[in-house]
Amino acid sequence: MSVATAAIDAGMQPAAALPGVGPALQVLLQKLGLEHVQDLWFHLPLRYEDRTRVTAIADLRAGQSAQVVGTIEAVERGFRYRPQLKVAIGDDTLQSLQLRFFHFNRAQADQLTPGTRLLCFGEVRQTTLGLEMVHPQYRRLAAGEAVVVEDRLSPVYPTTEGLGQKRLAGVVAKALALLPPESVLELIPRDLCAAHGLASLREALLTVHRPAPDAQLDLLLHGRHPAQQRLAFEELLTQHLGLKRMRAAVQRRKSPKLAVAGVLRRRLIESLPFSLTAAQRRVDEEVRRDLVQPKPMLRLVQGDVGSGKTVVAALAALAAVESGYQVALMAPTELLAEQHLRNFRHWLTPLGVDVEWLAGKQQGKARQAAMRRVAEGAPVTVGTHALMQEDVSFARLGLVIVDEQHRFGVQQRLALHDKGADTARGEVPHQLVLTATPIPRTLAMSAYADLDVSAIDELPPGRTPVQTVAVSNARRAEVIERIRVACAEGRQAYWVCTLIEESEQLRAQAAEVAHAELSAALADCRVGLIHGRLKPKEKQAVMDAFKAGELAVLVATTVIEVGVDVPNASLMVIENSERLGLAQLHQLRGRVGRGAVASNCVLLYQPPLGQLARERLEVMRETSDGFRIAEKDLELRGPGEVLGTRQTGQLGFRIADLARDAHLLPAVQQVGARLLAEHPREADRLIARWIGGSARYARA
Repeated sequence: MSVATAAIDAGMQPAAALPGVGPALQVLLQKLGLEHVQDLWFHLPLRYEDRTRVTAIADLRAGQSAQVVGTIEAVERGFRYRPQLKVAIGDDTLQSLQLRFFHFNRAQADQLTPGTRLLCFGEVRQTTLGLEMVHPQYRRLAAGEAVVVEDRLSPVYPTTEGLGQKRLAGVVAKALALLPPESVLELIPRDLCAAHGLASLREALLTVHRPAPDAQLDLLLHGRHPAQQRLAFEELLTQHLGLKRMRAAVQRRKSPKLAVAGVLRRRLIESLPFSLTAAQRRVDEEVRRDLVQPKPMLRLVQGDVGSGKTVVAALAALAAVESGYQVALMAPTELLAEQHLRNFRHWLTPLGVDVEWLAGKQQGKARQAAMRRVAEGAPVTVGTHALMQEDVSFARLGLVIVDEQHRFGVQQRLALHDKGADTARGEVPHQLVLTATPIPRTLAMSAYADLDVSAIDELPPGRTPVQTVAVSNARRAEVIERIRVACAEGRQAYWVCTLIEESEQLRAQAAEVAHAELSAALADCRVGLIHGRLKPKEKQAVMDAFKAGELAVLVATTVIEVGVDVPNASLMVIENSERLGLAQLHQLRGRVGRGAVASNCVLLYQPPLGQLARERLEVMRETSDGFRIAEKDLELRGPGEVLGTRQTGQLGFRIADLARDAHLLPAVQQVGARLLAEHPREADRLIARWIGGSARYARA
């Protein structure tokens, strides 16, 4: 066996072959897509914590994470509205820090007694009473025990419930011990690496997983460290190769020619209570030109929140229906899918076109009946990912419409596309993809290399402008009071909790903490809570109550980013707004300003603000033009993402950020073209390395 083959085998070994990985741990790793050793090599940290030193309490700064050692001075248990535990600790600087816990058990509380020394790590927040940490990680120190700090920066990995950071880091370390030599690990030919100044992949991996204590933490936190950039280059290259291959494969297929000048289409336009904007008419014409071709339409329509993408989609749907074909519209959440269902039924039912509903929460006879009607030829079906399930079949699918496709991933879009493949005719359905995230053209060429791009860059007249202000978290109490006043006037408000963790558990916890705080402060208002860990039925019940006006305030994670339309909600507060990209801030802000009442958006931030964060918040205050915001995001190239943040699972990137790494794209496209033309085997292996078992789309 050659060295190269042995090294490849090392990467392709099952993760279960590593020491200490039993069946239970294997299941948890599989939830993260970590099936082989090489998957662990490329399971990269989200961020880093500096536990290499202890910070004196007097030197703590709000908004920063720090490690402190202190002695418990006082403990207070509160039970008003909701149990909470407050622990005050002090150190030699004679300053004190409050630790606050909303989730604790009696045994834990009994161990936190005055005189006990603690080693704590957490994010420092400013309150009216001083500095505090909410739910810090801590360890009790024995009397006289010396404090031992880490010798390297601690990586924080994307994880899943039941798998702690320490355990996951241990498995990654075992996998890294099997890293082959550079000459074997590198898949980009040496001459291309030299031409584009690409550093050692092996060193980049070791640096990203185990940064030295003197590594530039600021660069690491913002993804700009040379090691991260080397990995981002390879990830962008892989994605580019996969999309290019997919487009080429799909375009070799045939699609039905659809009637685009039909009676139904004209009747819909005449029935609308508004006129189409010039941008809508232009994009509609581009879609019509695609639909009359005998090859598949692969078109992305991007437009700001409220720009009227759905009408363009409805017109395309009627072209398919009048040609005797079915249409499937898929949205990532039931909230968004139901919004499309209401619109399509409102527009199409009067024209005699039935619109079917198929979603995960349907059970029993209702689901069976819906599936039977779809199989028998129901003209239009709206739903969630339930449309892609194996037991769903279409009689003659001619057009697939996918909304907010970045939340699905390319493979899921293809799964629905496959359902319409007519093997007898050798035809596949046309594809129309919608997104409310405006993207600068340079990025769209890379992010959607498999699609043609159209832009609805004009908003219909009459949208209520949203006043946006940025407020320091030190004035949190004023913001809560503002909500109380708005609710007293009969208006409703959103309070959005954001975390940069890719952990649904931690995000849910952050929302629960905010919900407890607001419930206590707003005793006269009903406060609801919605996050990703709730069951679909529970989410729907909360949203229905909010829409009906039964809840005054809705505390939510970014699950409400798209698809929520409550005209009476006129106030939005976004916590930790400095952590989000401009595109996501803009998406969230789009949830208000939908009624006749003047609306407000409060961007709550933790001081001190970095220059990039300051500029981003300034842009949000200055403009509501989504395309201008997208261009500015690209110009800043900060940790903000033009295509939405990592929280949304955008395109499945582990490390690359299309806004921040836009400067890499020209070289990515050059190297990609050379690899596809001259080194197809290496291209295959790159796709397998980064995309793993889900690489099927590379072969379409």
